[in-house]
Amino acid sequence: MLGWIAGHGARAASPVERRLSAILAADVAGYSRLMHDDEEATHAKLTALLAETVEPAIAEHGGRIVKNTGDGFLAEFRARSKRSALLWQFQTRIKELTIGELEDRRIAFRVGVNIGDVIVEAHDIFGDGVNIAARLESIAEPGGICISSSAYDQVRGKVGVEFAIWASRPSKNIARPMRA
Repeated sequence: MLGWIAGHGARAASPVERRLSAILAADVAGYSRLMHDDEEATHAKLTALLAETVEPAIAEHGGRIVKNTGDGFLAEFRARSKRSALLWQFQTRIKELTIGELEDRRIAFRVGVNIGDVIVEAHDIFGDGVNIAARLESIAEPGGICISSSAYDQVRGKVGVEFAIWASRPSKNIARPMRA
C-alpha cells in the first residue's frame, strides 16, 4: 500500500531557487496619518513618486520591485557591486521632490537594506534575508536608511556617506542580534 501511495499522485518536490541578493524594504513613515488626513492626495503623491522616481531608479540599477505593500515596497537586486549609490540617490531625490510640502504632509520613506540569501519565486522572495531587511526598515528614521552589517561591509569606503554604527540589538523573531 505504501508503494502505491508514493508512486501514484505524489509529486516530486521542485527544487527551490535560492540566490544571494541585496534586499531593500521601504515604507512611508506616518502613512496611516497621511491617509487619514487626505486619502486621495496621499495616494496620488505616493503613486506618482513610485512610478516616476522609485521604479525607474531601481530598474536603472538592475533591480526589480518584487511587490508593493500599500504603503511601501520590497525590491531585490542581485548582489553585484556599484548598486550602493542608488540608496542615497533615492532618498535624496524623494527629499528634493517633497521639500516644498508641509512637513506633516510630506512623504518620507524609511528604508532597510540587507544582503542575504533568499528563496525566489516569480512574484515574491522569502527568507531570513527579507525578514532582516524588513526589521531594519522598521527602525530606520523617516527619510533614512538602516543597513545590515553585511550591506555595510559591501559599501564601506565606496560611497560618500557617513555611517553611524549601532551596536548589536535583538529584533523580533530574529534569533541572533543584528548590527546595523
